[in-house]
Amino acid sequence: MRRSAPDELVAAITTPATGAACVFSGMVRGETVGQSVTAHLEYEAYSPMAIAKMQQVAAEIRQQWPLVQGIAIVQRVGRLEVGQNTIVIACSSGHRDQGCFEAARYGIDRLKEIVPVWKKEFRPDGSSWVEGHYTPRQGD
Repeated sequence: MRRSAPDELVAAITTPATGAACVFSGMVRGETVGQSVTAHLEYEAYSPMAIAKMQQVAAEIRQQWPLVQGIAIVQRVGRLEVGQNTIVIACSSGHRDQGCFEAARYGIDRLKEIVPVWKKEFRPDGSSWVEGHYTPRQGD
C-alpha cells in the first residue's frame, strides 16, 4: 500500500519513541461569511527569507516545547484551488500531553506573523491581496 502525503510527513517527524503527532492543515476556503465566493488563491513567497523564518519558527517551538520530537512546516506557493492544502504544520512527541498540539498551533500562528508569504484572492468580481494584521517586532 502506498503512503499518502500526510503519512509521509508524519513518518518524517516520528521515531520509535513517538506516541503522538498533531497535524494542522490550512486549506483554500471557497466561502467566507460576509465576503464573495473565492474562486482560487495564488501564493507568493520570498523563498530564502521564508525558509529562514520557518526555521526560526521551528527553533522557537523547540525552545518552548522541549519534548516535541519532530517538526515539519510546509507552505505551498502558486495557484491553489478551493479545498487544496495551503500549509501543513506537524509536530510529534512521545505523548499527546507533551506539547504537540500547542506547538502545532503556535507554529501556524507564528508563521502567519513572520514568514514572508503573500496571498492573492481571486473572486468572480475581481482579485485582491490579503493583508495580515501583525506588525513584526524587533527579532521577528
